[in-house]
Amino acid sequence: MVKQVEQLDRVVIRFAGDSGDGMQLTGDRFTQETATFGNDLSTLPNFPAEIRAPAGTLPGVSSFQLHFADHAVLTPGDRPDVLVAMNPAALRANVADLRAGGILVVDSHDFTRRNLARAGYEHDPLEGDDLAAFQVHAIDLTGLATGAVEGFGLSRKDASRTKNMFALGLLSWMYGRPVEGTIEHVQNRFASKPDVAAANIASFRAGWAFGETTESFAVSYEVAPAPMPAGRYRNITGNLALAYGIVAAGQLSGLPVFLGAYPITPASDVLHELSRHKSFGVTTFQAEDEIAGVGAALGAAYGGHLAFSSTSGPGVALKSETIGLAVMLEVPLVVVDVQRGGPSTGLPTKTEQADLLQAMFGRNGEAPVPIVAPSSPADCFDAASEAARIAVTHRTPVMLLSDGYLANGSEPWRVPDVDALPRIDPRFADGPNTPEGFAPYARDPETLARPWAPPGVAGLEHRIGGIEKADLSGDISYDPENHDLMVRTRQAKVDAVAASIPPTEVDDPTGDARILMLGWGSTKGPIAAGVRLARAEGTPVAQAHVRHLNPLPPDLGDVLRRYERVVVPEMNLGQLALLLRARYLVDVRGYDKVRGMPFVSDELAQVIAEHALDLVRQDERTDSKERA
Repeated sequence: MVKQVEQLDRVVIRFAGDSGDGMQLTGDRFTQETATFGNDLSTLPNFPAEIRAPAGTLPGVSSFQLHFADHAVLTPGDRPDVLVAMNPAALRANVADLRAGGILVVDSHDFTRRNLARAGYEHDPLEGDDLAAFQVHAIDLTGLATGAVEGFGLSRKDASRTKNMFALGLLSWMYGRPVEGTIEHVQNRFASKPDVAAANIASFRAGWAFGETTESFAVSYEVAPAPMPAGRYRNITGNLALAYGIVAAGQLSGLPVFLGAYPITPASDVLHELSRHKSFGVTTFQAEDEIAGVGAALGAAYGGHLAFSSTSGPGVALKSETIGLAVMLEVPLVVVDVQRGGPSTGLPTKTEQADLLQAMFGRNGEAPVPIVAPSSPADCFDAASEAARIAVTHRTPVMLLSDGYLANGSEPWRVPDVDALPRIDPRFADGPNTPEGFAPYARDPETLARPWAPPGVAGLEHRIGGIEKADLSGDISYDPENHDLMVRTRQAKVDAVAASIPPTEVDDPTGDARILMLGWGSTKGPIAAGVRLARAEGTPVAQAHVRHLNPLPPDLGDVLRRYERVVVPEMNLGQLALLLRARYLVDVRGYDKVRGMPFVSDELAQVIAEHALDLVRQDERTDSKERA
């Protein structure tokens, strides 16, 4: 059967089902093949925190959203164009997001009275007009998958579990995705269980064949590859990029890498990935708790290693005393905080940006630390290297603020030219640095960094500990004037990082924008998408993004004062906005949400429109007063 092929420039697909339905695997495989095809893309996995939430209930629904296009993609998409729902709960939890006229593929197998009631339906939505706004394809995916794997010796339960592969095959046909990579992946994943591998491949192929032969789908779709700069690309998540960035920082500095960490959502993948790279001089220590993890990392830093400790917000709270000790000792240490919804256990699998003030001030005493925040999954690689550079160059602990959206989301990453990456010079102390001998707290005139003198080097013996140090000698000191000097010096050392921060990049093509949208961390893509929509509607608006949050870029104050209205969208209650108001005395306006989900472009475009209208009304009021 020859079917029509329709050309599209972009598509947003969401796979949704129970946590045990393999939606993350399905989405990941579709994403990998999409990356292989050459589309630009962005993903948003979304899953419950419970290890096994009650099957068929709304709290147990897991989903994976993918936005791919023939042009640059900035977000995982506002609303899906296609929703694949594997049961009533998945349909109920996600159908409100599906755009009008969108394609709805539903596994009708489990639409029993009991399952409908469990999902909160009083009647079957597949009957009647409840779904009349969509192109509905109610298909017994489970039954078709079970039939496709007959003869492979699987139990009926195991056979039904291949339904996600059937759905993947169907969607792969609909959008012309390559199949070879998925088949190879299944073969490798189930290499020790060849019957299971063969059954999953059979179900996958059956899904493809169903799309190709059934009359239900008269059209398939094609999204052309996106033009990208020449290079070698791979799809990468934020956590994987962080791990690779840490390995790269070790190679760029010539230092052995040490990670001391306790597993915590959503940061655990950094620990898991780094444990695979012993060949690059990486040592990983899975500690019994957060305090032990960062304590071991601090000891490794004192011993001359490039030291990291990865965690999330609750872990930062536990690590705070040791981070303060690192401030006092003035040794390099990078603490990676993959932020999640809080407080306390909060929303472990959801995203948030609410740890900024904790990173800034969450220690006793005056204990300043530099803060770096990546803006995309791929940018996590560069941010890890940048955090390591600051830590080593300035002899200070550094906070790196990623978040759950970046950690689990993915995008194409252009593998960098290793030879072009900037080197990190550890500059270990190699002998006396004053006429009187070695002074452990003598300072570099530009960075104010003290010497890095690992123990065991003859002639570099010095006192270490958490009690205040005397200037130069490092001896214990209770002298008030010395304490004031050392506190101010440690602050000045962090302030000196600003000298190596590049100027703020402002995207203001017309030069006459009155509104500046300013973001940090993972809000960059959604803000850029919202700005794109606003400009398409004729509203001039500028955009800037802050990677270095402490110290802030030296020119940021001048940038803010160039605009009549500065708006800062944040997934918190206005933490960066608070810091900017205090620092620059600028009337920064916040747009804050803490829903565990990233912003979408439509809402930010609406925010821009509302501020533009407010400025027009402000002008009218001014004109009215002048005429009066």
